[in-house]
Amino acid sequence: MLLVVKQFRAVVQAMHRHYRYVERKCGVSGAHVWALAEIAEAPGIKVSDLARALAVHQSTASNLVDKLEQAGYLVRQRRREDWRVVRLSVTTAGKRLLERAPRPLPGPLQDALLRMPLSRLAALETELAALLRQMHATTSASTTLLAEVIK
Repeated sequence: MLLVVKQFRAVVQAMHRHYRYVERKCGVSGAHVWALAEIAEAPGIKVSDLARALAVHQSTASNLVDKLEQAGYLVRQRRREDWRVVRLSVTTAGKRLLERAPRPLPGPLQDALLRMPLSRLAALETELAALLRQMHATTSASTTLLAEVIK
């Protein structure tokens, strides 16, 4: 049991180190860099789609977008066909930020999970779900960004 606790601690510490380094190097949080990277991958993405890509609530994604826009890293655009829909695009300054941002852009945990074989990822998901049940915890309300939790 103690080995597993140490492993969880190592995961959290690795994420904490990465996000601190990102903030020092870029001046914005790791969550902002991840959001900007998602927008750069899908120019014209909507805030709702960005929220899905980040696995956060739409209001959380909207707050990220607000800060990135204020910093000049992205622009919101509306198309004539439907003025209600807001599309997001990365500015030249945002592209420069992404060029200097430490890799992996989404973060070390997300990167490691993406590189795992699907069978191992599914097994991990099953075991973590069992752990959460034992702890009487739920993921339904877990829309807080990891970079914000790890600070």
